[in-house]
Amino acid sequence: MQVSVRQENLAKGLSIVGRAVENRPTLPVLSNVLLSAEEARLKLAAMDMSLGMSITCWIGAKVDQAGAITLPKNTLADLVNNLSPERVDLNLDSVTQTVNVRCGTTVSNIKGIDANEFPLLPEDGAGDIQVSGRTLKDMISQTVFATAKEDNRPILTGLYTEFNGSTLTMAAADGYRLAVRTAEIDQHFTEPFSMVIPGRAVAEVARIISEEDEEVGITLPGDRDIVLFHLKNVLVSSQLLEGKFPDFSAVIPRSYITQTVVYTSDLLRACKRAAIFARDSAGSAQILVKPARNPGEPGEVVIAGRSNERGDNTGMVDASVEGEALDISLNVEYLIDVLNVIPDERVILQSNGATSPGVLRPENRNDFVHVIMPMSRPN
Repeated sequence: MQVSVRQENLAKGLSIVGRAVENRPTLPVLSNVLLSAEEARLKLAAMDMSLGMSITCWIGAKVDQAGAITLPKNTLADLVNNLSPERVDLNLDSVTQTVNVRCGTTVSNIKGIDANEFPLLPEDGAGDIQVSGRTLKDMISQTVFATAKEDNRPILTGLYTEFNGSTLTMAAADGYRLAVRTAEIDQHFTEPFSMVIPGRAVAEVARIISEEDEEVGITLPGDRDIVLFHLKNVLVSSQLLEGKFPDFSAVIPRSYITQTVVYTSDLLRACKRAAIFARDSAGSAQILVKPARNPGEPGEVVIAGRSNERGDNTGMVDASVEGEALDISLNVEYLIDVLNVIPDERVILQSNGATSPGVLRPENRNDFVHVIMPMSRPN
């Protein structure tokens, strides 16, 4: 293998695929990144067998001799990131499985492992379904944070994805909160199809999607239960999670006794201040909604975080309140998570009382809903 690439392109490619390298792989070759020179392109790939995820990236290159090798990810990435921004020449000695790396006056030699020991990778293609890259990125970003971080219930560590008619639905839940996002797509499914994709895998897809990815192709799983995401120069594959995702539709209340409209940025800042003190009580903060005292006056939302040892914070924001007063305790960190991914100017907070969930939606939109279960009031 003899190939030349731009340093910045190689660094970017390694940053994309490097997230799929296992920290403690069972096979030494899985600590490495595959480099394969082919037809004026250099293919970079990494695989996380524990997660069932692989990421493949192609960058432009001048290929004098085709070939392939796997190199230690950390060694290669650290070296490339510290090279000058100019041409990098990679030359493989197939006898010693060593790659000579030249960039300007810098010369390095990195020992690798034969590419034949790297597991088989899925092949690229167009995908069965085309989804707007911007839409897909937003849908994932507005739901994946609500996936479970512990694997006590493995199915909840994944993102539920359903195609029904021309509607794409993504949902995540961890037992304490639920995020659901829908969007209309061009394809039409006569029969509903659903799958649960590991949260970390779809989070990588969202991270990689750029403005260049106007459309993202999705290849639905076949016999191997693997879903593929086809970006412009990147392919992400993921094994699906086994099991049945809970029926989350029953969690979303159909009516409310209190509805509050408030500016997103105001509520977010108040929640961040309350969170400083609410940490000692598992994030529990008091949310007090007060209707307007007189016609023409605004209502209020008060957010309070308290710590027996460190003190307390109480903040008030103006709001438009319909219905009854509300006094509820919610995990303020969960509120911050969802407010961070709502770009809309104002949000709606709805509830049926202190023992019912708090529901957040962007104002004037019905494609995103977030449900947070109530908490007991800290002593």
